[in-house]
Amino acid sequence: MAAPIPASPLFLREPEIRRGIELLYFGYAHLTRSIDAGLTRQGLGRAHHRALYFIARKPDLTVSELLALLGITKQSLGRVLGELTERGMVETRTGAQDRRQRLLRLTPVGAELEAELFDALREKMSGAYSSAGQGAVGGFWAVLEGLVPEEERARVAALGR
Repeated sequence: MAAPIPASPLFLREPEIRRGIELLYFGYAHLTRSIDAGLTRQGLGRAHHRALYFIARKPDLTVSELLALLGITKQSLGRVLGELTERGMVETRTGAQDRRQRLLRLTPVGAELEAELFDALREKMSGAYSSAGQGAVGGFWAVLEGLVPEEERARVAALGR
């Protein structure tokens, strides 16, 4: 892969902003396409994958926490979780302290699919990280974190713990 074009010292000009937006768009599109075939084989879509991904990252995630992470409507999440539950990929338990809570966890079938999809994503990200180099990865993370509103950063950071 060719060396990346260095950012201009005038990196806040429109051409640099547009280049960043375009690279983010096309990079994300190619990343998600790497899992589309696996999802299609299951008759699932990207919304299903996002739910599987975050439930895998944080077992016993509450429905309200997942709603906040995904930023979708309750109705949309209900449809997605209903389908994943019917297919035996997600199970719901009642919270121990608060009986109104619905805690989400992947079943072995759901965990297997999530791991398969993650492997495809890991391959793409590992290749991109390797070609960019260690120093670029931290900068990439800093830019993406800068796109997350301040009030949501703690929730995103908590996923890594």
